[in-house]
Amino acid sequence: MIDRLVAGRRQPDTTELGPGDDAAVVSCADGRALVSTDMLVEGRHFRLDWSTPQQVGRKAIAQNAADIEAMGARPTAFVVGFGAPAHTSAADAAALADGMWVEAERLGAGVVGGDLVQADCWVVSVTVLGDLAGRTAVLRSGARPGATLAVAGELGRSAAGLRLWSDGVGAEEFAELRRRHLVPEPPYGQGAVAADAGAQAMTDVSDGLIADLGHLAAASQVTLQVSTAALAADHRALAPAATAVGADAWSWVLGGGEDHALVAAFPGEVPAGWRAIGQVREGPARVLVDGAVWDGEAGWQSFDSSAPLR
Repeated sequence: MIDRLVAGRRQPDTTELGPGDDAAVVSCADGRALVSTDMLVEGRHFRLDWSTPQQVGRKAIAQNAADIEAMGARPTAFVVGFGAPAHTSAADAAALADGMWVEAERLGAGVVGGDLVQADCWVVSVTVLGDLAGRTAVLRSGARPGATLAVAGELGRSAAGLRLWSDGVGAEEFAELRRRHLVPEPPYGQGAVAADAGAQAMTDVSDGLIADLGHLAAASQVTLQVSTAALAADHRALAPAATAVGADAWSWVLGGGEDHALVAAFPGEVPAGWRAIGQVREGPARVLVDGAVWDGEAGWQSFDSSAPLR
């Protein structure tokens, strides 16, 4: 099965030795490697009656790549652990791997190894390596008063798609939003753009804009002010779907995660591909929306037993 999953794959130049031995060998010209890991568990992070195996594979790679992008680096290699029940078909396992490769190749990266085990349900665990290419890593802790908050990518699409799937609404009218829940679209390449433009701090929007800005505010010990007027385009894009299911589109824009957009603080001009959404101010570590504390859902909580599928 492993031979079938790895056969015929073309590795990037950074892979000196790919799958087939006890470990892979990956070059890193910078001399430093970024490392991050994330997991997807069936029934908690995806459903196989909604997602195809290929879509699960693409999502697993995308969400890990976004963490490397958020440091100002480029993903170069992925290592994958896959657990599944014994009755899982070889075709489904191959489709999962195909999805991973489709997404990895968009980045110029490779899947260099991993593990395959039996489990009670599908579990996909991905570790990603990244290359800073001589840059200084962009941390969450560098935001300074006077900087401009900006976003690369779109917000609220995955949360809208989740609600549409859950309510069984919009299979045709809102097909694109439903798809965006299954396969996120991080703004690949914009992490390095932000770093080159002097970004002081950056993170990806995995849990929700307010929640992830909260992490950045706490790390930087600043107040972050967000303007809903600057997020009006996201709200307009989601308003018809929100009306269809009786939801508040702002809850998706501000509290929905898994879009894996990037949000950063810039001391000067915001680079192309980014849009200003607020300011960094002196004050306690907090996030304000139009000058007030947001009283809606702030974002995903991993160990909230009442939380819906994410």
